Amino acid sequence: MSILEYNGAAIVAMMGKNCVAIAADKRLGVQLMTVSTNFQKIFPATEKCYIGLAGLATDVQTLTERFRLKINMYKLREEREIEPRTLSHLVSTTLYEKRFSPYFVEPVIAGLDKNNQPFICGMDLIGCRDVPRDFVVSGTASESLLGMCESLWEPDLEPEDLFETISQTVLNAVDRDCLSGWGAVVHVITPERVITRNLKARMD
Repeated sequence: MSILEYNGAAIVAMMGKNCVAIAADKRLGVQLMTVSTNFQKIFPATEKCYIGLAGLATDVQTLTERFRLKINMYKLREEREIEPRTLSHLVSTTLYEKRFSPYFVEPVIAGLDKNNQPFICGMDLIGCRDVPRDFVVSGTASESLLGMCESLWEPDLEPEDLFETISQTVLNAVDRDCLSGWGAVVHVITPERVITRNLKARMD
């Protein structure tokens, strides 16, 4: 078993029409044993930008604090909020600095820039960026998530339609992966507000 699969995760981000959505499951496991059913994997970077971390739970918690420090230092130094694209470069360089003894996480970033243009980005554990125009996935349920995204996603989805699409995607994908699931959380980021909803899922 890969160390990236040790705790299990399912994270997906999707583009919409002037909006983005990011969702993650809630399970924390030690291989096949469930330890927690409410483990946070998505964290707010700014008011309109969220970062999801899939991988080894201890590295998720470590990097959450490192990124919070770097984002706050950026805000103090630049006197403005960090843009999602800039954040993706910050995350990428932070991971690449440790490429010879890497953090075992695969981040996903989703947000709106200052012009309310949607941006999503995924990367591997040494910071190689992937900036698609439709969706990006991470975690042990990646294959199932990609299949569901290919089936359900459409361009220019409105916020409610985007929520329904990403919810069905993550719920159906985790049913096919024994290392993730036990509920999910979805954040839909629009120019006006962030809509956060918790999803109930199979608990067996």
